[in-house]
Amino acid sequence: MMHDAADDLLSDLAGLFAGEADPIANAANAAAAIWQHVPRINWAGFYFLKDGELVLGPFQGKPACVRIALGRGVCGTAAARRETLVVADVHAFPGHIACDGASNSEIVVPLLRDGALLGVLDIDSPELARFGAAERVLFEAAARAWTDSLGG
Repeated sequence: MMHDAADDLLSDLAGLFAGEADPIANAANAAAAIWQHVPRINWAGFYFLKDGELVLGPFQGKPACVRIALGRGVCGTAAARRETLVVADVHAFPGHIACDGASNSEIVVPLLRDGALLGVLDIDSPELARFGAAERVLFEAAARAWTDSLGG
């Protein structure tokens, strides 16, 4: 990913979140901004923790799985471990949930605030090994920007 595209995305998020603390509105704009700025992806969006499971939030891309159990698939595993997962080949990931068969690689960043798990930011690509260290830094910063936008 080009450094400028990362800067543009984070700059856009800062502007979109300025003065706005609504989590759904900010997640919707974040998903749209990621979709706009990040090439070679086929899904970008949020899952929120509700009643002990991840529930689909705002996203860009094809319709997706609505509910994901903690510990299940890439999203559920990242949430349960509370750590970012970068998966080069989702088909080799144990328990992978194929919401879109065209997705081949994935990065999932947990949304953490004051130690509490709020959900995950999930980005998929049709390319194998699409995400690396640069994308991990970028999407972790984007996730932090979203959680920071929630205010007090």
